[in-house]
Amino acid sequence: MFTLYHHGSSVCAAKVRFAMAEKGLEWKGVYVDILKGEQFDPEYLKLNPKGVVPTLVHDDLVIQDSTVIIEYLDQIAPETSVHPTDPWERAQARYWTKAVDEDLHPACGAVTFVCSHRHTVLKNLGPEGVKEFLASTPSFSVTSDWKSQKDAFTRYGFEAPGAAEKVKLYDSYLHKMEDALDGGNDWLVGNKFSIADIAMTPYVNRLAMMSMRGMWEGGRLPNVENWFARIEALPNFRKCLIDWVPEDLTNDLRENGAKSWPEVAKILEIEI
Repeated sequence: MFTLYHHGSSVCAAKVRFAMAEKGLEWKGVYVDILKGEQFDPEYLKLNPKGVVPTLVHDDLVIQDSTVIIEYLDQIAPETSVHPTDPWERAQARYWTKAVDEDLHPACGAVTFVCSHRHTVLKNLGPEGVKEFLASTPSFSVTSDWKSQKDAFTRYGFEAPGAAEKVKLYDSYLHKMEDALDGGNDWLVGNKFSIADIAMTPYVNRLAMMSMRGMWEGGRLPNVENWFARIEALPNFRKCLIDWVPEDLTNDLRENGAKSWPEVAKILEIEI
């Protein structure tokens, strides 16, 4: 029995849902509302001391961190592996998953809070609730300095130290995708759908949900535009990445993102 602790807006949880669907694995879900601070509940922290989602419980075994979870699932169900079998291609795919964990995920957290989540948290929790929400973040969570960074991004938005740099870092990975897809490649590694594409999908989708398709549309990054169109056409895309996001949160991401888009475009020197 697989039990997945997850949330609709979590890119890491979406990545695991997507991988499990591609592998044909069934699971039972426990929804953890990370925008209300439910990930800091003492009982959940026993499962995941970082206070993040997803967490997978397989019978009595607890596996944390989305990349590790998917590697674990491929070990126990190798017949539907989402990792390439060719050693060189597997190494190339690992470069993408490593980059997501080390660079892109922290950048996504920053950009999401700056552009949207800060407004949702401030609106829904009120001043005292925001203080409690920010204080509850463990000292080591997404990164070793995420507690202080989330505080700054939530309070100060684009004026927070490093906010513009996170936007530029996010954009740099879209450019890396553009290069990897050059030459007529449909997918990021070996021209075969793999964990590399699964890993990047939630991060490109996050921008799309925040009304920021302008980062690749309009001729800016045509390979990425075509890649994402192929991703959106996959049978498991909508049910894993769209349908789990509550309607009010979908609206918040779209509306808050649209209001933030001019500032993002300015940072990236995109004409709108």
